[in-house]
Order: sequence, then structure tokens, then C-alpha cells
Amino acid sequence: MARGFERIAARGMWRWPGRRNPAPAAPAAPAPSGLANYRIERLMGEGAASRVFLAQDRRSGRWVALKVLDLGSGSASPERHDALERFRREATVLHELDHPGIVAVLDAGPSERGAWMAIEVVSGCDLTRYTRASRLLPPPLVARIGARLAEALAYAHRRGVVHRDVKPANVLVDWTRDVVKLGDFGLARSSEHTQTRSGVALGSPDYMAPEQLVGGPVGPAADVYALGATLYELLCGRRPHQANNLGELLRAVASEPAPPLALLRPDVESALCAVVQPLLEKDQGRRPHDAAAVAARLWSVADRTTGARVSP
Repeated sequence: MARGFERIAARGMWRWPGRRNPAPAAPAAPAPSGLANYRIERLMGEGAASRVFLAQDRRSGRWVALKVLDLGSGSASPERHDALERFRREATVLHELDHPGIVAVLDAGPSERGAWMAIEVVSGCDLTRYTRASRLLPPPLVARIGARLAEALAYAHRRGVVHRDVKPANVLVDWTRDVVKLGDFGLARSSEHTQTRSGVALGSPDYMAPEQLVGGPVGPAADVYALGATLYELLCGRRPHQANNLGELLRAVASEPAPPLALLRPDVESALCAVVQPLLEKDQGRRPHDAAAVAARLWSVADRTTGARVSP
């Protein structure tokens, strides 16, 4: 990986060399937090420790999604350090990945209570709404979405980045602009085979490969599994494994095969089922691990149907 975050202690800011730092319209001394460069329009969403605002860059006039991590004003702790590190890693990884299928970070820095990053705005929604049985997308469209996601993952993998949290909520679609983008790289790692500290698994268990659930080394094959779980849910309106608690889920993922797509959706073309089902192979040695090859197979299925645009 390249230089990533460079801390400029004198200004209390992070910066990157190159393409994505927006140039100010006129010289200006930013506030210590850097947030003075942005005019906040409204709240777009919030999580446990972060909020996302629609904001306008005062320097360039560009609209951005401003993600602000607020850890309070407490003293340093391992939890606070880990949260800041995940946030920093997400901004660094996204800045290094320049691909039309991956959201772009435009700027980032620390604040008095945490950190912030300015991300390109993707109008539309995430894929979660299309996982409900009443709102499933046409299978050929799911194949095209999957192909685009696989291409984005292949690009990241070639650069040594494993996403580790692929799921419908982290995929943004804008039907009007024919856009599909993978976001939320907060759990990504800048090496092909990584293991979480103390072997603790981080991520969304319903979409995690068996090796990731046990906190073992995680490589591109884990992202391929998560892509398979995402496509499975988009096609069936249910996740590959359903359980009442985490213990049951762990046992199911480790030992029970996912119900065949062909049984749950007999109307789905057999060629698409033949691409998606192997992605959920429990043994990573037998699971497809080349996301580019997966993309090619999904495009092959999608190209058999009319309509090249991504549209529900």
C-alpha cells in the first residue's frame, strides 16, 4: 500500500498526495477539526458511534456524504483506539481504491471527539430493501449486480485488500444513473491473508465464511462467500442459513449446506444457480476464490437476457 494517511501534526490534519484531495477555491486556514470546510445540510443516517450527513464542500461546492465518528471526550482506551483505527483504515483503503464500483473517499481527518471522512454521494438506496420476498429483483438483474460487485472485489483483491463485510446493506444502487457501488470498508485489511486480533471475528455473521466466523485467516475467498450469501438473499428473500441465535448460526454455517437455490426458486435459470451455489462452499479450498472469474460467469448469465442497464 502507498503512504495512506499522513499526519500533519502542525495542522492536526491527515492528508494524502494526489488525485482526490479537493483543491480549495481560495487559501483558507481550516478549523482544527477540518469540519469547517463543510456546510451540513441534513442527517442522512446514524449508527452506534457515527453519523452521516449530507454536506457541501465550501471549497469546491461538491456535495458529499460526511461520515463523522463521535467517541465522546473520554480518556484513551483500547476500545477507543480500535474504533479510530477501523475508521482510519476505512478512509485509507477507500482512498487507495479507484474503481467505479467502489465508493470514493474525497477527504478525511481527525476531530476533537473522533474523526471524519467526506465520501462521494450515491443517490438511491442500499440493497437491503430488495431482500424482502415482496420486493425481490428479477434474477437477470441480480446477476448483473453480482457481476459488478465481483469486478469491484477483484480489483480490491488485486491490490491486496479484503473487504470482509460484503452484504446488501453495504451495496449502494442508483437506478437512474446505472450505478452499483460497494461501500463500508471499515473492516477491510491491506493484505490478502489476515487474522483478527485475538482471533475474534468482526463482521456480519449471516454473510461470513466459516473461516471468518472462527476468527481465522481471511482472504479473497471469504469475500466471495459473502458475495454468494448476498446474491442468495437477493434471489430467495432469505439468508443461506437461518438460526435463532449465534450459536445455532455458527453450527449451521460450519456443517449444514445452504438449501439449494433451485428448490427455493425453481424459476431462476439453472445457469445462475450454478454460479451462486458454489460460492457458499464451506471448504475455502473448494470455493471459487477468483472474483474476476465469478464476474465473468455472472456476466455470461446476465448477457443472455435483454437490457444492459441496471434497473429494477
